[in-house]
Amino acid sequence: MLELNKIHHGDCLELMKDVPDNTIDLTVTSPPYDNLRTYNGFSFDFEGIAKELYRITKPGGVVVWVVGDSHDKNGSETLTSFKQALYFKELGFNIHDTMIYKKNSYPFPPSNRYYQQFEYMFVLSKGKPKTHNLLRQETKWKKNTKEVSTTRNADGTTSEMKYEKGKPTRILDNVWDINTGYMRTTKDKFAYKHPAMFPEELANNHILSWSDPGDIVFDPMAGSGTTCKMAL
Repeated sequence: MLELNKIHHGDCLELMKDVPDNTIDLTVTSPPYDNLRTYNGFSFDFEGIAKELYRITKPGGVVVWVVGDSHDKNGSETLTSFKQALYFKELGFNIHDTMIYKKNSYPFPPSNRYYQQFEYMFVLSKGKPKTHNLLRQETKWKKNTKEVSTTRNADGTTSEMKYEKGKPTRILDNVWDINTGYMRTTKDKFAYKHPAMFPEELANNHILSWSDPGDIVFDPMAGSGTTCKMAL
């Protein structure tokens, strides 16, 4: 087993071979995808890494895979994100949730499409997630309100939504609007040397959601170390 609470530098596919089966509680990571960054010409074996992640994840464990799409030479979106999600499903993972990470940073202006403002966060589980500490937000519901919120049933009729009524908070939506940019993604100036960080808030919220104190949290890509820092 690789030593815990330590950064191991090397080819993650080779290093993961030293991790025993069914060991990791939670992985939070974002792979290099398409041609959005060059990474000095390095390419990675997605299928090999995906297989290793399935092997080392505990039953009930979760992998959060943050990924987006670029465009091919014909101008079509690559759908790399969905191709990878479907491959994880073929391996045996459940697609527990397809979440959206909405950023507020702007790339070069597009010529014939709207600004790209989000990435996918696929929450993959090995069976039913064993941990789900779902985060909550303030709700507009008031205990004495006469307002009724309804949901549509399968037969077309409506029913009152009572689950969260009267509670001061409710479960968060699965679209996370996260403030990004210089000194917002992180306060650590040195981290901006990395070309493709994800925000500390993103890693923090997933770690709180899908793991408990004492669990093993893993990032095979590591990048600027965001997952490791927030797990600590």
